[in-house]
Amino acid sequence: MGLTLLLGLSLLLTTAIASDGGEVTNPQSSCSSKSSTGDFPSSVHLTLHHPRDPCSPAPLPPLPFSTILHHDDHRAHSLAHRASGRSSSSSSVSAPLTPGTSVGVGNYVTRIGLGTPSKTYIVVVDTGSSLSWLQCSPCNVSCHDQVGPVFDPSSSTSYRPVPCSASECSSLPSATLNPSGCSESKVCVYEASYGDSSFSVGYLSRDTLSIASLSVPGFVYGCGQDNEGLFGQSAGLIGLAKNKLSLLSQVAPKVGSLAFSYCLPTTSSTGFVSFGPYAASKFSYTPMVSNSMDDTLYFVKLAAITVAGKSLPVSSSSYSGTPTIIDSGTVITRLPSDVYSALADALSASLSKYKKAPAYSILDTCFVGSVRGLAVPEVSLVFAGGATMRLPPRNVFIDVDGDTTCVAFAPSGRVAIVGNRQQQTFNVVYDVEKARVGFAAGGCG
Repeated sequence: MGLTLLLGLSLLLTTAIASDGGEVTNPQSSCSSKSSTGDFPSSVHLTLHHPRDPCSPAPLPPLPFSTILHHDDHRAHSLAHRASGRSSSSSSVSAPLTPGTSVGVGNYVTRIGLGTPSKTYIVVVDTGSSLSWLQCSPCNVSCHDQVGPVFDPSSSTSYRPVPCSASECSSLPSATLNPSGCSESKVCVYEASYGDSSFSVGYLSRDTLSIASLSVPGFVYGCGQDNEGLFGQSAGLIGLAKNKLSLLSQVAPKVGSLAFSYCLPTTSSTGFVSFGPYAASKFSYTPMVSNSMDDTLYFVKLAAITVAGKSLPVSSSSYSGTPTIIDSGTVITRLPSDVYSALADALSASLSKYKKAPAYSILDTCFVGSVRGLAVPEVSLVFAGGATMRLPPRNVFIDVDGDTTCVAFAPSGRVAIVGNRQQQTFNVVYDVEKARVGFAAGGCG
């Protein structure tokens, strides 16, 4: 896990929580507010922005796209490691969702409220994580820079540390894939580590969570005292994986449904994440697939890929032999090697009149110019059960610099991943209760 993380853990085992806090403010007060609409009835939708937009709630410094791909590769390898078993009353609520540099540099960010009185914090949203956490004062070891003051536990009348004897403390290993600890004052200590070497260590805690108009008393989360890595200027992370400590599981009793939906925005659109009942008829569905190696991740079965209406010339076993994860935080979709090669060949043949460009990082099928200058054939991802994502050109290609655009797919050995580049502007529903994932085009406002 790393020397820094272990040193931080040892310090936490002998320290207690203190205070210093405040409320997030958006310095870009002149930015206009827009609403986003989704397929959740009676939901609340808030404005969303790309983090490099001046109106973003957590603006980030620009990163070279090669750096983004480097960290994205780390995340993809980490998910593959987990998936291959090599690691240990009905209502509806929405919150804002914004793309941001964070764990694996591909996650999106949203605003949540925490504490009594409630104060607002910007957090990354991750379907590949279970435990939610927030940076907490006094940050006994280290806190990264964030927008707005760090959460102050002593300023919340509803804050409570979780004792080591609590069942939630015993549940940490399944949620974090790390063992729990116990401080000298018998407070449960968590360790959340990520595939790109980012991590958070702190005290397991309870407080009142606020998501738009919804209040969730006794929400269990991590109060981080040592938080280091690629979290941008966010205050922490909310986990939406399939685990009883995830935000999804803790919110479900309040909204009457173990389901959530999102639309991941582009830099010029708005998006959302919603919890609760949804307009089921608007979606086409594919079953969630069980994977005993990691039952917290969301697995589906990719059945075929078509280019200009024709299936790629690969056998069905090429798809069925590789587990497929759908993930909000991985940028570039990973495919089985032979499937990727067939896709790259089909696209190259269709675009043969355009000038090829050298490979860029992990992307090896590139053309001179931008995606807007290419006549990209329709590419569809077909899933078991018939659910189909018909991808617009900008979901197939990605401009890596001013002179080059590349196919936004890459080969993978052990595990396939449907990344967020391909999901952008789709409304995607994760209905855990009915064990299905649904897709609908044109989900973002």
